[in-house]
Amino acid sequence: MYDLLIIGGGPAALSCGLTARKRGLETVIVSADAGSSWLDRAERLDNYPGLPAVSGRELLRIFRGQASDAGCSFVTGVARQVQSLGPAYFMTLVGNDILESRAVVLAMGAARPKLLPGEEGLLGTGVSWCGTCDGMFYRGREVAVVSSWHGGVEEALFLSGICSGVDYYALAAHELPEKEGIRLKEGRVLGLSRAEDGRSVTVETDQGRAAYAGVFVFRPAVAPDRLLPGLEVDGAFIRVDRRMAASIPGVYACGDCTGQPLQVAKAVGEGNIAAISAAEDLGRAG
Repeated sequence: MYDLLIIGGGPAALSCGLTARKRGLETVIVSADAGSSWLDRAERLDNYPGLPAVSGRELLRIFRGQASDAGCSFVTGVARQVQSLGPAYFMTLVGNDILESRAVVLAMGAARPKLLPGEEGLLGTGVSWCGTCDGMFYRGREVAVVSSWHGGVEEALFLSGICSGVDYYALAAHELPEKEGIRLKEGRVLGLSRAEDGRSVTVETDQGRAAYAGVFVFRPAVAPDRLLPGLEVDGAFIRVDRRMAASIPGVYACGDCTGQPLQVAKAVGEGNIAAISAAEDLGRAG
């Protein structure tokens, strides 16, 4: 059980983790690959005070080093779902593991995954974002994995052990699975739809169509309101107050996911505020 679980790997998350540790909170930072962020690819930043002409990668290295030295734990993976199970008790599904915490900070950046046509309407009725959660519903049946990153490979390997066959569609270039029972499919995925039998789901590509008992879609990010049902959002951004508290008690948000301006300095400041607010509230709760 952690005091604070932070989702994200950028300046807001690392600033939040550093401050949280200074406030005595047992803290874990959960993020996908750092190399997938826009900041990691930025060649030069000139507007962060004290570190002129620094690359984004170097800035992240410094921030992460400080958070690590302060005692933050790090877990690499995609947070797929957060559940609030009562006062100061959250369960977060990260890959195939469950992490428990007393509070959660959302700091996953501003990117909102672009869904495939038909995907949202079929979610929960043949389309899933979690093989571990829903794979058993398709035991012994044919399924498809549609993935934009290597995290989908691990899920496909898991599904191949319980399903009669797995077809793998790559939305973007990444290392592909090599295992009997997983068939790599050609073609660009155009969308998902309900099959004629009313139960199966059809994957449509520019090279044809195929129907499956279930379709699993994997990306290195999950939209905030899908990650945590009931969370109030304003378009692509999470609504917060001046304390960085979100609409669900015990949940805070900071950085680009809370809105403009999308700047490192703003993200660092909000991360600091979120950690202080969480520490104050956990102190009152405990």
